[in-house]
Amino acid sequence: MCTMEQRGRVFVLTLTGDDEHRLSHALIASIRSSVASVAAASASAGPGTALVTVGEGRFFSNGLDNIWAGTSRERLQGLVDELRPLAADLLALPMPTIAAITGHAAAGGFLLALCHDYRIMRGDRGVLYMSEVDIGLPLPPYFVSVLRAKITAANALRDVTLRGRKLKAAEAKEMGIVDAVCPGPAETAAEAIKLAEQLAARKWDGNVYASIRMSIFPEACRSIGIVEESDEEKRKHFASRL
Repeated sequence: MCTMEQRGRVFVLTLTGDDEHRLSHALIASIRSSVASVAAASASAGPGTALVTVGEGRFFSNGLDNIWAGTSRERLQGLVDELRPLAADLLALPMPTIAAITGHAAAGGFLLALCHDYRIMRGDRGVLYMSEVDIGLPLPPYFVSVLRAKITAANALRDVTLRGRKLKAAEAKEMGIVDAVCPGPAETAAEAIKLAEQLAARKWDGNVYASIRMSIFPEACRSIGIVEESDEEKRKHFASRL
């Protein structure tokens, strides 16, 4: 499933095993539980933490568990519905987040990576792939909102969604979808942890960080059920910090 390890001020969430890390009910619940434990530990630790998510093996995540869902639209919709609050957990998490894309990230797995603030990808193998147009499924509305928020170049968004283009690391970096490319999985994970340590060292207020993140991606946050603070609530929060 997944494990959580704390390395100083950095939390490392690892999707374990050499399989495809398909987002089943059990894996989604396991990731959500780990993220919740990180949020709680961060609150106790005080300012200055960060999260890295990494996958073992050839896959970061091959998306929703459509093998289990089969031809059942009801089963697939259930998985779509369960992934939505996980996306909310990550976009509301009060710390910087980095996805170490150490293998293929497809469909829901691609979305999972996009819900992080930074993405670092291995360059020797693996692709980013939004497969819905190829398999004949519409994109869930909240997928579209997150894609639009995180893939800001119109041509890149078109190619990802309407062409089903499989992006290698160098192409994804050129499009601005990933921030850095590393030779292999070990280097990718190490670079992600290094970045996380640098960000955690800034000792930002986590609640302020999350509030700013939510304010710059308002449509995506609304689509996954995050309600931004009102202006009055922001003023009260700011006043309490003075």
